[in-house]
Amino acid sequence: MVKTNGSRLCRTLLTALLAVSVVAPVTGAARSAAVTAPVPAPLAPLRTVTPAALAERYVASRDEIWAAERMAVDHGDRWRAAMLRAMADPTRQFLSFDGREGGRAVEVFGDLTTAERIAVLVPGSDTNLDKYGLVRGGSLRLSQELGDRSAVIAWLGYSTPSTVSLDALTLDRADRAAPDLRAFIRELGAVKPGVRVSLLCHSYGSTICGLAAPGLDVADIIMYGSPGAAVGNVAALRTRATVWAGRGDSDWIAHVPHARLRLPFATIGLGADPVSPEFGARLFAAGGGGHSDYLRAGFPSLSNIARIVSGQALGQAGHGT
Repeated sequence: MVKTNGSRLCRTLLTALLAVSVVAPVTGAARSAAVTAPVPAPLAPLRTVTPAALAERYVASRDEIWAAERMAVDHGDRWRAAMLRAMADPTRQFLSFDGREGGRAVEVFGDLTTAERIAVLVPGSDTNLDKYGLVRGGSLRLSQELGDRSAVIAWLGYSTPSTVSLDALTLDRADRAAPDLRAFIRELGAVKPGVRVSLLCHSYGSTICGLAAPGLDVADIIMYGSPGAAVGNVAALRTRATVWAGRGDSDWIAHVPHARLRLPFATIGLGADPVSPEFGARLFAAGGGGHSDYLRAGFPSLSNIARIVSGQALGQAGHGT
């Protein structure tokens, strides 16, 4: 079985690398990371979430977005400039922003001051400022589903890999991102003690959550559309959180081999499949959607994820993939 999995993984790797060599020059897949942006000013730790403190942080982040917009205009990057102008809308609430390397942003949906439940959404590969609308749309729908006294935080706090790249098949970027996610969750816990926090981990984001999980003070870790949890089972996560997993019936990620293979130049593979019985997660119904449909309106995955974040019980039976 190990040899079979390794053989399949090698074929997947070769296919991905071939796709990169053929597609990247045509699509300009590296364009997002190549857009020039200024170095953001250092941010002091968030020590309180009073309306005044949050307003100050949101203004500081908006200033960084406008600075990046001006640089994008100067360099003729019209698409990025348009995206940044939309992000700089005064109604948007960014805790941090960095336009370099495809972009990093942490945005709040809802009122963080009054929130009693917080969902921290960690997106997956190919998420960048040029495609940020997908993250925003899902976050808005989840926020609406959760209702009052809840907040959703979209944590694009790392440089995501391209889906068709060697980076997307290794733990390298997840290893670099996990400490930053841990630090953010600790900071959030310090300013909102006692609030129910859930980690929502999509695609490659679930790999990051798997590495960040040990000792993390969250109520739930929800993995969906996962290419691998970075570890072999729930026990290896070393967390007191309830670990959930789901996968849509039409999600292509089901065909990705969940194994690890050591090669001379890298270790390929992202760990165990969170929806497998051996992993030991509680399963929730995701419906018939594809890889980008988990937070789409009307899909059972959205309502079930909202129920988990709200602390409502979901039965294990009948909630498979």
